[in-house]
Amino acid sequence: MRPFHIDIPEEDLDDLRHRLERTRWPDAGPDAGWDRGVPLGYLRDLAEYWRTEYDWRAVEARLNQHPQFRADIDGADIHFLHVTSPEPGARPLILTHGWPGSIVEFLDVIGPLSDPRQHGGDPADAFHLVIPSLPGHGFSGPPPGPGWDYRRIAKAWDALMRDLGYDTYLTQGGDHGAFISLELARLAPGRVLGAHVNMLLTVPSGDPGELAELSPQDLARLEKMARFDQELSGYMKLQATRPQTVSYGLTDSPVGQLAWIVEKFMEWTDSDKAPEDAVARDVLLTNVMFYWLTATAASSAHMFYEARPYMRDVFTPGVRPEPVPAPVGVLVLKPDFAPVRALAERDYPSIAHWTEIEHGGHFASLEQPEAFVADIRKFARTLR
Repeated sequence: MRPFHIDIPEEDLDDLRHRLERTRWPDAGPDAGWDRGVPLGYLRDLAEYWRTEYDWRAVEARLNQHPQFRADIDGADIHFLHVTSPEPGARPLILTHGWPGSIVEFLDVIGPLSDPRQHGGDPADAFHLVIPSLPGHGFSGPPPGPGWDYRRIAKAWDALMRDLGYDTYLTQGGDHGAFISLELARLAPGRVLGAHVNMLLTVPSGDPGELAELSPQDLARLEKMARFDQELSGYMKLQATRPQTVSYGLTDSPVGQLAWIVEKFMEWTDSDKAPEDAVARDVLLTNVMFYWLTATAASSAHMFYEARPYMRDVFTPGVRPEPVPAPVGVLVLKPDFAPVRALAERDYPSIAHWTEIEHGGHFASLEQPEAFVADIRKFARTLR
């Protein structure tokens, strides 16, 4: 375990600006807004802002205010933030991002979670924070070989927490991070005191009687999940089947990488006309930079290949997940792909906490940081 400091060479930033300036743009295509993908006019404007106004150095300085480390865990070089609370009674909490996210998702919640006294909160709600970059994402190195699925990552996270001296802890995540958090709770019962997730996927069993008992709102949620599987999951199917092929264009073209990610922020956030309705433009670009500067389009895509068995089971009626022995807390942001509570409690009988809020989407800590912090605190209080 060794200290880490982000220091991107200036020539890398010059190369990015040069590539953006020399982008070869496609035709605009039929005027269909976002229905056929990211609109040309929108992306050209965003790329020009990225080239001429976005300030990576300011972001780099902010990131470097937090203690960072890299550690060799099971052959993988893992980058993580470790922010210890000034409160003596703080409890350890590991936060795990997903795709196309990064540790950037958590920057606005680090202060309130680790030092609530300084943010108008109760010192009893304080946490020591461990915020790792997934293997093959951001400043974490690629996995040393195949087999790094959610369970393998959960084992690495538990090893990291033990190495940091935490005998017991809580875990939180969304997207990939939700699956990993639940695996962590299965893997280390007794050590993981509770798992809080802001994404939970459940499907009907196939029994018509089960569907008959659901409300119109519940059925609408299932229809939204079906639309995701049929229409909005093209990125996942590409990365889960041919991750290496799709990565060449993303690694070589910053505009290609930008479009690949910004589309998800448009579709998954609580936004109307553009993703900036939900997430600030500079934050969006910082998240993209975590993939571009580290050339991790390929290594991050390979996680979908490793996760195929999980995705298959999630969308297969009648397949039940392995029980989670620890209490589970669920934060539902309704504009996201919201779970049906009756089905979730059928699959996860250890659910002990459930909150639904009207606004926000897939990137909970970015879109609704105050509600995100409040819900983690509320869940953690039930575990004292």
